[in-house]
Amino acid sequence: MRAILLVFVAIPLLVGADSRLEQQIEALAKVTDATLGVSALHIESGRSVSVRGGEPFPMASAFKLPIAVQIMTMVDDGRLSLNKMVTLSPQDLHPGSGTLSELFFHPGVSLSVANLMELMLVISDNSAADLMLREAGGAGAVTERMRQLGLNNIRVDRNTAVLISDWSGVKTVPPEDEWSRDLWDPLFNAVPNREHMAARRAETKSLKDTATPDEMTRLVARVWRGELFSRTNANFLNGILARCQTGKARIKGMLPEGTAVAHKTGTLGGVANDAGVITLPNGAGHVVLSVFTKGASKPQETAEKAIAEVSRTIYDYFLLVPAQ
Repeated sequence: MRAILLVFVAIPLLVGADSRLEQQIEALAKVTDATLGVSALHIESGRSVSVRGGEPFPMASAFKLPIAVQIMTMVDDGRLSLNKMVTLSPQDLHPGSGTLSELFFHPGVSLSVANLMELMLVISDNSAADLMLREAGGAGAVTERMRQLGLNNIRVDRNTAVLISDWSGVKTVPPEDEWSRDLWDPLFNAVPNREHMAARRAETKSLKDTATPDEMTRLVARVWRGELFSRTNANFLNGILARCQTGKARIKGMLPEGTAVAHKTGTLGGVANDAGVITLPNGAGHVVLSVFTKGASKPQETAEKAIAEVSRTIYDYFLLVPAQ
């Protein structure tokens, strides 16, 4: 019943030119105190909408999608195999989201590239992401791949361990050969809250590890269309994104139950992001949507509500409003 009610409330507000949709998005953005950027593309018709879509936003864990694109490019080129086994060392267990650092305490664990890709994208495992970044040739190689694709505003600069340390206000991180799963919490806890918040504000203004919503939407669309790799490898990556378990209250939050969404989220200190593809019902096509937020001081749930409401509004628009 809630889904039906939302549809009928949204329709009168959205009928008209696409500028009305932009106005509605701006109104919904006021739910949160964060800066909100939106870019949406209806793949089949080419219709689009952008609100602050050209502004850089911290990607947080959404940067794992560009890493995945570089990995799949290497697989496509024969430079890497999804079956390659990667051995985890104590130094590879990094802080933040995921399960590898929580489950594995002793040496002797090896996982395939395919398994690490699943962990990186389905549950946003940070240790898996940093292993994949290493296999991808490092941050510079991922950024260069984005440049080759004409995406000059998507850049990857750090692995998750360094990224989180910088956002936390840690001034000195030991050499990587000294890292361990027990290193991180004491480092983070030693930072006074005042310094932590100052670091967050500084990182929000930095261009490191940022993307614009417009270019993230372009990247997701090309992945979805199968333009970047063989059909087999495109299906592999799109299938993983369809199994994403994070961010259930974001793009998917207010969509009708059972709506297919292939996506990747990002969360970090006042940042809540989601980017992916929504499959519309009744053969109405697919909408690629990127919603990024930054600089929030209210609880994360507030930004997630804004993302969910924007997503539902865009879903209704491209489903119900004919092209002009």
